[in-house]
Amino acid sequence: MKPSLRSRQEPRRVSNGVIIGAMLLSLCVLSIVKARYCATPFGKGKKGKAKPTCYMTSKRSERCDASGDIRVDGNRSTIYVSGIDREWRTKPYARYHDPVAMATVREYTLKPLPAGGAAPACTKNHSVPGFMFSNRGFSGNLYHDYTDVLVPLFISTHQFKGRVQFLLTGMKPWWVAKFTPFFRQLTRYDVIDVDNDQEVHCFPRIVIGATFHKDMGVDPRRSPGHVSMVDFKRALRRAFGLEREAASRGGATGAGKPRLLIISRRGSRRFLNEREMARAAAEAGFEVRVAEPDQHTDMATFARLVNSADVMVGVHGAGLTNMVFLPRGAVLIQVVPFGGLEWLTSVTFKDPAADMEVSYMDYNVKLEESSLIDQYPRNHQVLTDPYAVHKQGWDALKTAYLDKQNIRMDLDRFRATLREAMSRLP
Repeated sequence: MKPSLRSRQEPRRVSNGVIIGAMLLSLCVLSIVKARYCATPFGKGKKGKAKPTCYMTSKRSERCDASGDIRVDGNRSTIYVSGIDREWRTKPYARYHDPVAMATVREYTLKPLPAGGAAPACTKNHSVPGFMFSNRGFSGNLYHDYTDVLVPLFISTHQFKGRVQFLLTGMKPWWVAKFTPFFRQLTRYDVIDVDNDQEVHCFPRIVIGATFHKDMGVDPRRSPGHVSMVDFKRALRRAFGLEREAASRGGATGAGKPRLLIISRRGSRRFLNEREMARAAAEAGFEVRVAEPDQHTDMATFARLVNSADVMVGVHGAGLTNMVFLPRGAVLIQVVPFGGLEWLTSVTFKDPAADMEVSYMDYNVKLEESSLIDQYPRNHQVLTDPYAVHKQGWDALKTAYLDKQNIRMDLDRFRATLREAMSRLP
C-alpha cells in the first residue's frame, strides 16, 4: 500500500511553518529591541518635523531641546517652535527641588508655531543654537553662582566650542559683568538680555536649562566629552589669566615660603581672633594674606590672589567657593562651626575638593571656641543637643548655628592644623 500524498507532505508543511514562525518571532524581538535601545534621532518625529522635548536631567534640573523654526519672543516669555502640537513650560535654573529659589525664576512657554503668518516675524536671525538660562534664584551668592549656574552651564555648553548664543533671563548686569571672562570661554557672542530685548530672535535650535550633576561638581561619565572639574578649573584659569597650576611648599617661586590665605568675614561666622591666627601662621612658616571677598569684589583680582595661595582657610560660607582658583595640590582648611554641621560642610566643600585636585582638611569647632557659649545657658538645647535643633527645620538650624555664631580659634589646635597642612604641600 502506497503512503498517501498527505502523509508525505505533512512533515514538510510543519517544518516550513516552524521556520516562518521563527522568522516572525525574530522580527518581533528585533522590533522590541530597536524600540527600547535605538532611539529615534533627536528632533525628528515620524514626519521628520522638529520636535521639542523637556525632561528632568536630575532632581534639580530640567532641559528642553528643540530644533526647527524657533522664534524667541522674550517680552512675552514665549518660544514658538515648528512641528509641535502641545505647550511646554519651563524655568531655566538648576534648583528645581527648592521652591523658594524657583519662585524668583521667570517661566518660559514653548508654543506651537501658529500657521498663516500669525507668528511674530523674525527680526534677528542666528545661525548658531541658542542657550537659555537664568541668574535669578540664589545667584549673587558666590556658592550658588557656581553650583546652580556656572558649573551646569559649563557641563551643558562647552561642547558647542563657542558657537552658541546665550540668552539670559532675569539678567543682573553687574553679575554678567563679573563673569563675562568666563562666558568668553563658552561663547563667541555677547549675552542677550532676553526678557527686555525688543527683537524676535530666530534660531535653528534652542536649548533651555542647564544640567546639574552634583554640588560644585561635574560627573565625567555623564558630561559631553567626559569633561571634569579639572577642565572647568582650566577654563577659569584661562578666563582670569591665572598662571599657577600647582602649589608648592616653596611658594610661588619654589624657593620662598608657602602662602596662606585667610578668608575673612564681616558678618556672622567671623574669626574673633583673626590677628592672632595670622601671627600663628607666620610663626609656622607661612607668608600670610587676609582678604574678605564680597559681592563687589573684582573677580579677576581676587582670583589671582587665591591662585597665589598654597593653603586657604576659612569658616564655612560662600567665600570658600573661591577654592576653584586654588592651584593643584593646594590645601583647603574648612572651619566647621559648632552644631553638627558636618553633613552640610561635606556636601558643599569637602566632597568637591578631590575633583578639583585640592587637598581637604576640616577644623571642627568645639563648644569652647564658639560664641554660642556666651549667648545661651549651658543646659540650653542649642548647646546640648544640636540634632534636636536640626529636626526643627532649616530655618532653625541656620538661625542658631550659621547666623548667630562667631569663632575664637584655639591657637594650639590651629597650629597643629597648620603643621599638617604644611606637610601635605608638594
